[in-house]
Amino acid sequence: MAIDDLLDEHEQSERVRGWLRKNGVSIIAGVAIAIGGIAGWQWWQKQQGNELANANVQYQVVLKQLQDKKLDEAAKGVKALEGGKSSLYADLAAMQLAKAQVDAGKNDEALATLRGIQAEPEFKTAIDQRIARLLIAGGKADEAIKQLGSASDSASLEIHGDALMAAGKRDEARGQYEKALKTLDVAAPQRRLLEIKVMDAGGTVTDPAESA
Repeated sequence: MAIDDLLDEHEQSERVRGWLRKNGVSIIAGVAIAIGGIAGWQWWQKQQGNELANANVQYQVVLKQLQDKKLDEAAKGVKALEGGKSSLYADLAAMQLAKAQVDAGKNDEALATLRGIQAEPEFKTAIDQRIARLLIAGGKADEAIKQLGSASDSASLEIHGDALMAAGKRDEARGQYEKALKTLDVAAPQRRLLEIKVMDAGGTVTDPAESA
C-alpha cells in the first residue's frame, strides 16, 4: 500500500473521530429521545386503552342504574363520565339518561340533560332533534325551530313540520313534510307516518311507483 494511501486513510479516520467527538453527544441524545419517544407512545396508548376500558365499565354501570330506575344515581354516573377523556361514552350515557327521564315524565330534566351534552359531531343532529321534540311537547314550537337550524335531513324536516303544526302554521308545515318525504327512502318504515302527516296538513301523497 502506498504511503499516500496510508496518509489518506489516516486523515480520513482522524476526520471521522473528530466528527464523532463533535457530534457524538447529539447523536446519543437523539437515540435516547427516539427510544424515549417510542416508550412514551406505548405508555400513552396503554393509558388511552385503560381510560376507554374504565369508561366502558362506568357506562355499563349507568345503563344498569337506568334499567333499575335509579335515575339520580345514573345522573351522577353520567357526570363522572363527563370528567374523563372518553366523550363518546359520556354522550351515549347522557342520551340514555335523557330517554329514561322522558319515560319517567321528567321532560324538563331530560331537556337539561340533553342541553348539557358537549356533543361530538356525529351526535349533534340527533341531540338537536331530541331537544326540539321536547320543546314542542312543552309548547315552545319557535324554540324548537331555532334548535333545528338549517338541518335538511328527513327527520329534522319532519320535526320542523311538527313544530309548525303545533304553532298553527299548517301550510308551512305541509311544505316541510313534503320536503322530508322527498328525502326519505321509499322503503323507509317511517314513510307511512310521514305520508299521514302530509295529508293531515292538507297535502296529497303520490305513490312513488306512479311518479317513477
